[in-house]
Amino acid sequence: MTTPNKVEETLGGAIVHNLPFPRDLDDAALAGLKQMSPLQVEQRYCITYLHSYGQDSPWFAALTNRVLLGSRDPASGYTYANPRGHDMATGQPTDWVVLPDQGRVHAFTVCHFGSEEFLPECPYVLALIEFEGVDTLFLTRLVGVDPAAASLGWIGMRVQARYLRNAKLRPTDVYFMPAIHE
Repeated sequence: MTTPNKVEETLGGAIVHNLPFPRDLDDAALAGLKQMSPLQVEQRYCITYLHSYGQDSPWFAALTNRVLLGSRDPASGYTYANPRGHDMATGQPTDWVVLPDQGRVHAFTVCHFGSEEFLPECPYVLALIEFEGVDTLFLTRLVGVDPAAASLGWIGMRVQARYLRNAKLRPTDVYFMPAIHE
């Protein structure tokens, strides 16, 4: 095995900002370095992040199987559209329940700006969905409507759950569309 004589160089893709440096390094130039602006190095940063969904894991597993779960306080029957491990009023553990695939639009908003993941979809519609027998609302995307033609007529509209074919194990794996009347 031979010892390399130099370090192999590759293009790293970094962009450097504020890189003035004097060609002549006389005493005045060296003294001026104290006033130099800090270098700024722009480079991609990638990290693998392992996290746990903890007690909400069944909710995400259900989405991958095209099932929407909620939770219910066994004593009072109060039912949450978004999962809660414990009842908000009593603090007692809740039970998992299957939510209906159909609901109605309770309220909506048109989003003209969103996080990086949603920027390509702007404008998009977020809606609060109400389900029969469920005490809280479910926040989700409403697809299949024209954000440029938002209408109060959407309030009360019957909607149907849809699921991403390739689940990403994110809340956005489920969305709603206007229900097809048969």
